[in-house]
Amino acid sequence: MKSIIRWKALTAAFLAAAGMLLIMGCSRKDEGRTYAIVTKSAQNEYNDLIVQGFKEVIEEEGGSCLVEQPESATAESQIRIVEELIQREVDAIAIAANDSDGLEKVLAEAMEKGIQVSTFDSDSNAKSRKVFVNQALEEEVGKVLMEAVYDMAEQEGQWAILSSTSQAANQNVWINAMKAEVEKEKYRDMRLVDIVYGNDDYEVSVKAAEKLLKEHPDLKVICSPTAVGIKAACQVVSQAADREVKVTGLGIPSDIAEYVGNQEEGKPCPYLYLWNPREMGRLSAYVSLNLVDGTISGEVGETFTTAHNEEFVITQSTNKGSQVVLGEPLYIGPDNIAYWKEKL
Repeated sequence: MKSIIRWKALTAAFLAAAGMLLIMGCSRKDEGRTYAIVTKSAQNEYNDLIVQGFKEVIEEEGGSCLVEQPESATAESQIRIVEELIQREVDAIAIAANDSDGLEKVLAEAMEKGIQVSTFDSDSNAKSRKVFVNQALEEEVGKVLMEAVYDMAEQEGQWAILSSTSQAANQNVWINAMKAEVEKEKYRDMRLVDIVYGNDDYEVSVKAAEKLLKEHPDLKVICSPTAVGIKAACQVVSQAADREVKVTGLGIPSDIAEYVGNQEEGKPCPYLYLWNPREMGRLSAYVSLNLVDGTISGEVGETFTTAHNEEFVITQSTNKGSQVVLGEPLYIGPDNIAYWKEKL
């Protein structure tokens, strides 16, 4: 009788232990860990979508998400935030760098303290982080934007760029990719006449777009690889009834839908490109989680899998560091703007 009771007790203990192991196996055990995300600036819908995706994943996995959005898109504002995060001893920092080199010292300090640092959307130099979450390959972005400019200019004429800031790494690599693309024989009749900056501020971007129209009367296309800039350019062009300038670039569908379509209908933007910022935020969160739990270290060739069984491979980035690429740029035009407006 005693042996039966002892066996039942052992069986119950075994089942309880097995249940605990099963629960532990299904959880990343991220409770108590803090994952910070630092965007380029506040009051930017594009950044807000990234934050949404990042926060969703971190909270799904049981971690604590800390969101920091500086008031201005400068390295100095991000440096102050990172210094505070170091003091708070967060486990990971994912940051969209406002300056590729200006953040090196403070991000290196964070890594020395054991904080797992990654970048997304806009990269720092390779020494400043473990891995970069890249929305799309730079050459692909440059190619589709340059082809759009070429198409809208009807294969010849003047075009200009309205960027965010002169230090923004992502803007600079896309602009450089466009410059490389335009060197091809196909674009021999295209002329880049100006590059202006709106500092990711809507009013500043409006003034920059107005400057382009004023100083370049033969301008055919404005390409703005930034969500704030493309909306500002569309507003300025739509109000200039005497000009037939077209606008393209990278923008948020819900933010720019009213401007997308045929110019005969008063729509200055025939089409544009983007990716899913929310999915980029989710991917960035998975990178932070996997860096913290040691699944990856940021080395080229490593792989990891998301909760939805999507496998990602770490490859070499253009600055000789490592990166994870979300996917290809998405075409957004009159035929699908309604769909993407609801999504983004």
